[in-house]
Amino acid sequence: MPRPRSAGVVALAVVLVVALVAVTAVVVLLRRPLPDTSGEVAVPGLGAQVRVLRDARGVPQVYAEDPEDLFFAQGYVHAQDRFFQMDFRRHVTAGRLAELVGDAPGAVEADAVVRTMGWRRVAEAELPLLAPETRAYLEAYADGVNAYTGGRSPSELSAAYTALGTRVDLGPVEEWTPVDSLAWLKAMAWSLRANYSDELARAAAYGAVGDVGLVEQLFPPPSASVGEPVVGAPGTLAPAAATTSEAPAEDDEVLAGVVAALADPADPVAGADRALAAVPDLLGDGSGATGGIGSNAWAVSGEHTASGEPLLANDPHLAASFPSTWSQVGLHCTVVDADCPFDVSGFSFAGMPGVVIGHTADVAWGFTNTGSDVTDLYLERVRDGAALRAGEQVPLTTRTETIRVAGGEDVAIQVRSSGHGPLLSDVVPELAAAGRAAPVPEDAPPAGSDGYAVALSWTALQPGRTMDAVFALDAARDWDDVREAASLFVVPGQNIVYADTSGSIGYQASGVVPLRQPGAGLGQGTGTWPRPGWDPDYDWVGAVPFADMPSVLDPPDGLVVSANQRITDAFDPFLTADPDMGHRAQRIREVLEEQVAAGRPVTADDVEALQTDRVDPFAEVLVPYLLDAPLPQDPGSSPERRAFTREAVELLRGWDGTTTADSAPAAYYNAVWSTLLRLTFADQLPETAQPRGGSRWFTVVGQLLEEPDSPWWDDATTPAVVETRDQVLGRALQQARLELTATLGADPQDWEWGRLHRLALRQDVLGDESVPAPVRALWTAGPVDLGGSTSLVDATSWDAREGYGVTAVPSMRMVVDLADLDASRWVDLAGVSEHPWSGHATDQLGAWAEGRTFAWPSTPGAVEDAARDELVLAPRSTSAG
Repeated sequence: MPRPRSAGVVALAVVLVVALVAVTAVVVLLRRPLPDTSGEVAVPGLGAQVRVLRDARGVPQVYAEDPEDLFFAQGYVHAQDRFFQMDFRRHVTAGRLAELVGDAPGAVEADAVVRTMGWRRVAEAELPLLAPETRAYLEAYADGVNAYTGGRSPSELSAAYTALGTRVDLGPVEEWTPVDSLAWLKAMAWSLRANYSDELARAAAYGAVGDVGLVEQLFPPPSASVGEPVVGAPGTLAPAAATTSEAPAEDDEVLAGVVAALADPADPVAGADRALAAVPDLLGDGSGATGGIGSNAWAVSGEHTASGEPLLANDPHLAASFPSTWSQVGLHCTVVDADCPFDVSGFSFAGMPGVVIGHTADVAWGFTNTGSDVTDLYLERVRDGAALRAGEQVPLTTRTETIRVAGGEDVAIQVRSSGHGPLLSDVVPELAAAGRAAPVPEDAPPAGSDGYAVALSWTALQPGRTMDAVFALDAARDWDDVREAASLFVVPGQNIVYADTSGSIGYQASGVVPLRQPGAGLGQGTGTWPRPGWDPDYDWVGAVPFADMPSVLDPPDGLVVSANQRITDAFDPFLTADPDMGHRAQRIREVLEEQVAAGRPVTADDVEALQTDRVDPFAEVLVPYLLDAPLPQDPGSSPERRAFTREAVELLRGWDGTTTADSAPAAYYNAVWSTLLRLTFADQLPETAQPRGGSRWFTVVGQLLEEPDSPWWDDATTPAVVETRDQVLGRALQQARLELTATLGADPQDWEWGRLHRLALRQDVLGDESVPAPVRALWTAGPVDLGGSTSLVDATSWDAREGYGVTAVPSMRMVVDLADLDASRWVDLAGVSEHPWSGHATDQLGAWAEGRTFAWPSTPGAVEDAARDELVLAPRSTSAG
């Protein structure tokens, strides 16, 4: 018996040694890319010494003598912390994702769509349009990136390359270029592209129900919004684009054909969405007011604050990403003057120089998406390589793009464009199939052998000067400077909420918004429906002049609140027919106004608490109906089952609508809400048009609650029975009770919303479920149980079509105190680093989830006091070694 025992011990010892070697190897591979954050390093390309101070969370504060050295150093530290993220982003924006990750699911499709739109080509055209100093800063940033990456292998830059290298052959890292930074602006614009999905959803819904009036009930006009617009303005809201309950009138026959071409029976819109969804939404899906992303920003005048100076808050709602979307940074000229005007701190994007949101020594600003309608789909009648326009055949432009696939064969695509933009149908087969079968007026010219195609018009496909705007903001001293910077924005259009150390607050809308010709056609003048490309009456005719964009300085009530709601009460200028319905904005304003009316000065603590307000505004509307709804009386619903359901319904009695993570009522309410949306709409709408939940659906369902016999309540799958509101409400209550019993247990008192509503962070490439668990664990974080919900101030969004998991979040939170900038506070979703063993990849996640923030030092003394590490970048010619 001793021999087997001895053999077993030897075998165990061998296993342990192998395991130890493996662990040691993993540790070495993970530690190899960790950057040096202290000491001195000589780098080529610097004009003078640069100091980089990092605090306890690794946030860099950069001090340099001139702007070129400043942005050089920013490029260097971005590459230290986030180079794989930067490289991934540039591969996506160039349509080269398959070149990095191989023939992974969706990679080639994503590349084909991005190449068709030509993001990088537009960025290349933008570079010469920029101011000379902007081009110099972009070059300096690229030089800084390359100074860090030069001479380093991929595995020395990120352990992600090491893991990815087990799947594909990786070549040497390419040098960074200014165009790589500019192309990122296209990804931002794509994620924040406004009502594109709403346009597709309208077409899909019309194809399913054939009734414009019913469809428009799903897209309430801005006049249905709750609360106040961002800017009080004279005028009245335009009525809904269509209120008839019949098919489009004879004048709209052409457009009816367009809509039908993009709708049933094959549901090509769903196919289009699937193909376009292959493009990674690097900030989140912001297409339309129903998207999971948005933002909150507000400013409170000093007349209402404890300090007597303004407070400004911002928390952009973007995709839950890992590494986090933002990278905190301070950029400081050692002497601030005309030659070196930067003393700015805030949130940047890794891969792009400058600070996007934050404050200088004089002003602070936050962003929310305007939601402006900057995209339109055009159905083109194509014949022999030309598109019909005003009775004439206009040749299409064409080019060939080659997609290289790591470990696979190249894929060549032909890109065609009409005068309206690239033909997306060439890379979205479902759209092409729909075009070939498009019903059109009998007297319309034949399409010929090519059939029909779908083109995308989008303001982001025209070169612009948005990068100039970023640097202009970063050097701003006053309101006029901020407005000048805003005038340079093209895409994505942003609401700029402003405050300064002189005591002013303000608001400015930015971005290029197309002008559409007025007319009686369905969607004409508004861009709410797909358009006939052959009819010039539907063409864009310019852009809204910046002088006409809404703006206000020091509003009389001392408050500016922007949360993606309608901007003015007037449709002049027209920005969008699909703003957020205003529930978040209303809640923020109500809380602030109540505090002001009570005579309690607003503090930074108050503002921070408001950012995590979790009151569901629609609960006040829906819960009374739920409490009054009769439970099902069908044969399958026994008295015992009704009593079983009532036990859960009682959770809602007296509930104040607060959706904390430990709330049992919130868990049941949201399960009922999700079930209610499915029971009401899934039977009549194709997948593309089905509800995600959120602001627009609050309004839609709120209106339907007042129409108990609306055809939307009827279940189309039971033609022999006509269901009403109360029947659907009762079924939702019963089915939600059964669902949560199966997932959370039989006792409703034990239910918790956070057990359903969880945030799991994952890296785009290596956090995928297809990656082996030990590797995947290094590039994931969570799950974390969260409170909040879609369209709440604490907007932890979820998609009602897919479950309760968190899809979009407040990607950062900041509160700027203009009385004492060093008393400001900030927090990132995860951390500044992408390196798993850096200590700073997720060191802010816990505080973020709990609604806490960290001190935000920005003046030299405060930065020095907070510093834990100091790295000196020295010109190579003057540094020893």
